[in-house]
Amino acid sequence: MVILGLTGSIGMGKSTAAAMLRRMGIPVCDSDALVHGLYARGGAAVAAIEAAFPGVAADGAVDRQALGARVFGEPQALGVLESILHPRVHAAQAQWLRRCCARGEAVVVLDVPLLFEVGTDARCDATIVLTCPRFLQEQRVLARPGMTRERLAGILARQIPDGEKRRRADFVVQTGLGRGYTLQRLHTIVTLMRRRRGRKWPPAPGDVWAEPPPAAA
Repeated sequence: MVILGLTGSIGMGKSTAAAMLRRMGIPVCDSDALVHGLYARGGAAVAAIEAAFPGVAADGAVDRQALGARVFGEPQALGVLESILHPRVHAAQAQWLRRCCARGEAVVVLDVPLLFEVGTDARCDATIVLTCPRFLQEQRVLARPGMTRERLAGILARQIPDGEKRRRADFVVQTGLGRGYTLQRLHTIVTLMRRRRGRKWPPAPGDVWAEPPPAAA
C-alpha cells in the first residue's frame, strides 16, 4: 500500500484537491477532522487539554475559540497543545491505515496541513505539495469569515515557507491554473503511484510508524 502525503500552505487548495482524490476513489485521511474529533465531546484529548488549559472545555468538549485565544501568538502554549495532539493524531492515522490495508487499498492519502513541520513526510512513500501565487493565496484566505491579515501572518509564521515545501516535495501541483489542470495532475500522480510498491506500510519493527512524530518547532 502506497502512502501519499498531501499538504500545502493555507489557501493553496488542499481541500479541493482532497475532494478530487476522493472522487477518484482514493481514501483520504483528513488530519484536521481527526483533530476536531479529539476536541469534540468525549474526544481523546479533551481531558488533557482541559488539564493544561483550565477553563477551555465545556460540556465535555473543547471550546476551540477559547483554546485559540489561549495559544494564538504564544509559542510555549502552542507547544504544549501540540505535544497533546500530535501523538493522538498519529495513533488515529495508524488506525486508519490499518483499516485501509485490511481492505486491500493500493494508494491512500494522508492530508496533513503541517506535513513537513511535524515530520509526517517521513512516514509517506511520496509527497504532494499544492501551491499557487501569493496574491491568489491571500485572496482565497482573506475571503474566509473572520480572517484578517494579522491572523493570516500568524498562521504562515508557523508553516514552512511555500518555496521550501516545493523543494522538499516529490510532486508539486499548481492550483492557480484552474481545477481542470489540478485534476489532471492529481490523476497522473495517482496513476504513477499505483505502479509503485509501498515501503512504509505495513510497518516493520523499528519503523517510523512505531514512534510518534516530532513536535513542530
